[in-house]
Amino acid sequence: MGQIKVTKCPIEGLYIIEPAVHGDSRGYFMETYNQRDMHENGLNMVFVQDNQSMSTKGVLRGLHFQKEYPQGKLVRVIKGSVFDVAVDLRAGSETYGKWYGVELTEENKKQFYISEGFAHGFLVLSDTAEFCYKVTDFYHPGDEGGLAWNDPAIGITWPELQGEYKGTASAEGYTLSDGTPLNLSDKDQKWLGVNDTFKF
Repeated sequence: MGQIKVTKCPIEGLYIIEPAVHGDSRGYFMETYNQRDMHENGLNMVFVQDNQSMSTKGVLRGLHFQKEYPQGKLVRVIKGSVFDVAVDLRAGSETYGKWYGVELTEENKKQFYISEGFAHGFLVLSDTAEFCYKVTDFYHPGDEGGLAWNDPAIGITWPELQGEYKGTASAEGYTLSDGTPLNLSDKDQKWLGVNDTFKF
């Protein structure tokens, strides 16, 4: 086995990936991606694009997915801390509509691989956070879909978040435990719940 440890999550298609960190008085070195290690763990994805974003405390981005061109995502935090969430949207899956979350920080250096067929989002817990992710398909304008981050049918437990669900994805009335207001884009406050978005 190589420099990267891969652990399966309770929901099939989700993985926690932990690099071996080699440190001394000068700093540290680690491999953040190794194709051979991934292949040895049955992960044969091919990445086509790398993205990076910066967000401030209380920002929640999500829950996003691409409809016709679903993306697998390998996500990590290089500064700060976020709570990262994936929601299973695969029709016929035994865990359809279920969610799994993990805290990603610059200290723990964990990565989260989210296979195609999931919605994804994260909440920033630190003053700022820099978020990096590799994806298996390109961004396609006009193909983006989304779900309400606070949909009770999904029931995500966002850490440090306080507020009362009032039937919409509006951030109004929500704060972190230290009083920081929840901050969402206009678009992310208009998504509907999973049962209204997908009607089989």
